[in-house]
Amino acid sequence: MKVSCPTCQKQVEWKAENKFRPFCSERCKLIDLGEWADESHRIAGQPDPKQMEHMSDDELMAMMEKLQAKPDGD
Repeated sequence: MKVSCPTCQKQVEWKAENKFRPFCSERCKLIDLGEWADESHRIAGQPDPKQMEHMSDDELMAMMEKLQAKPDGD
C-alpha cells in the first residue's frame, strides 16, 4: 500500500521496513515535528477545563491571547 508523505506528498510504501512511515525520510519527519513544536500544527478543539484549573495566571493569559488572535480556534 502507498500513502502520501504528510510533509512533501511523495508516495511512500507503507511497510514495516520503512522506519519513517508515514514520512518518506527522517528529514520530512523532523520538519513535521518542528511544525508541531512551533504550534504551526495543532489539534482543533477547546482546552480541557480540568487542565485549566492547574494552569498559572501567565499560562491562562497566554492561552486567552492565542484564542483571541484566532477566534475560530485554528
